[in-house]
Amino acid sequence: MKVGYQTKEKYLVWHIEGGLGKNIAATSLLSSIKEKYDDRKIIVVASYPELFLTFPEVERVYPTGNTPYFYQDYIEDKDTLIFRHEGYFQAGHINKQQHIIQSWCQLLDLEYKNQQPVLLPNMVQQRMTNAWVREKPVMILQTNGGPLSDDRLYSWTRDMHPALAVKIAQYYSKDYHIIQICRNEKEAIPGVEAVTQPLFNFELISALAVSQKRVLIDSSLQHAAAALKLPSTVLWVGTSPKVFGYDLHNNIVAAKPKYTPKLIDSYLFDYSFDGRPEQCPYDSVEDMFSFKEIIESINKL
Repeated sequence: MKVGYQTKEKYLVWHIEGGLGKNIAATSLLSSIKEKYDDRKIIVVASYPELFLTFPEVERVYPTGNTPYFYQDYIEDKDTLIFRHEGYFQAGHINKQQHIIQSWCQLLDLEYKNQQPVLLPNMVQQRMTNAWVREKPVMILQTNGGPLSDDRLYSWTRDMHPALAVKIAQYYSKDYHIIQICRNEKEAIPGVEAVTQPLFNFELISALAVSQKRVLIDSSLQHAAAALKLPSTVLWVGTSPKVFGYDLHNNIVAAKPKYTPKLIDSYLFDYSFDGRPEQCPYDSVEDMFSFKEIIESINKL
């Protein structure tokens, strides 16, 4: 060996963009990445970095857009693999043929083994569940999720229809303390505990841990419930459980609409997450879901 010779550090940088739910889904692959690339230190750059801080497989975590000296520390004259791919743009994902986790596996050259999300809350985060204990059994009712691009309160592609949410709340209000997760106080259901204020992500997720029943939508909490192995009833409208959901849950998909709208602004995907009003192909909430089916699903939890 030459005097002064040093082996280059070997890194793998995984860049994860998107919302909280997408970041939770990404936790499913950390063990697989470490197993495949066990000679490399894993560096995660993520929009929700706090999710990854407790994983022993991860060397460092950086918030998206806050990566000081990153090039010199991990790129320049280093042996580094860079994975900044977008699973949303895989053909299998666009064609609704495979889960987002499977799309990531293809991009990261990993074997897809139906990996599931994982959450590793620390001691302080575990104690956050105490704040959600109520006198009656708790039902989590998530009616809204994700950002909207304008002043509308309801995104028909992802949110629970207000009339349906009220019916569910009224049906279970006698036996359960209902905690509604929504974006805005204007979306709150009368007579329930509505959570609209900003929370730490683990503070929000910890509500699931004390709940006996969970009625969710395609948003972060259904990913978190899968990570915590808590079966839930999940309602789907403009998105698909095949690409975002989990078999652990009872996934109820909206009925096929009576007519197909002309999606003039759609490119690679049919419906936008924010639910363009002119794209909605339903005349009423009864055309979307059977209330009886939803109640039967909730009762089985």
